[in-house]
Amino acid sequence: MKVLFIGDIVGNVGRKALKENLPYLKTKYKPHVVIVNGENAAAGRGITGAIANEFFNWGVHGITLGNHTWDNKDIFDFIDDEPRMIRPANFPPGTPGRGYTVVKGEGKELAIVNLQGRTFLPALDCPFRVADEIVDELRRDHKCILVDMHAEATSEKIAMGWHLDGRASLVVGTHTHVQSNDDRILPGGTAYLTDAGMVGPRDGILGMEREAVLRKFYTQLPVRFVVDDGKWHFHGVFVEIDESTGAATKIEKIRLMEDEWRME
Repeated sequence: MKVLFIGDIVGNVGRKALKENLPYLKTKYKPHVVIVNGENAAAGRGITGAIANEFFNWGVHGITLGNHTWDNKDIFDFIDDEPRMIRPANFPPGTPGRGYTVVKGEGKELAIVNLQGRTFLPALDCPFRVADEIVDELRRDHKCILVDMHAEATSEKIAMGWHLDGRASLVVGTHTHVQSNDDRILPGGTAYLTDAGMVGPRDGILGMEREAVLRKFYTQLPVRFVVDDGKWHFHGVFVEIDESTGAATKIEKIRLMEDEWRME
């Protein structure tokens, strides 16, 4: 199975970049399943039903979220009815939405799980214990499993990679918006990347306008962050999985820049 995972889509520039690049990436990698993190898709905070439907219409099979899941209030109008979208599974029981699902593409099935770290983020249930419960359950019927570990601390993401080595096909981090350079296949067969990176404004600071972020740092006063505009950069990861075992056989980072020449 070939899986394309695309990092945090940030605002209008990120959505534009996704629409422009998805056909190229599908031609190049021929993925069976495409997953994106969409928690920043609506002006940098949350996602709307209209944006989610755009993603699906463009060829995305599943959407993961994170700590900004609830920032756009109309999420409550559709999250329970959209089985292709998941929020962190370690939110307390009874929280709207679902923390894992199985998506289908090109005749293949991929189980996807969303978790949120607790270091430097709001305290949720233990992601490691929740991962054990969900992944072990999924493995009864599904070999191919992707886990989006949405976390601030690199150590917590790395720990999750090792914790699920041999049980998940891919553990990929999101949230920090900076693609890491530690892509590898762990000894047990789990493909791992600490952070997939982001899709959105390349000259902002993590997608936000520079001046506002700089003002926050040098004054420590309240500042309203707004998504930057301008040219985009695009990050993600491509993984090939042995369907008979669920083990990854290949992992490749994706990094594209607007106006950068590439062979079509």
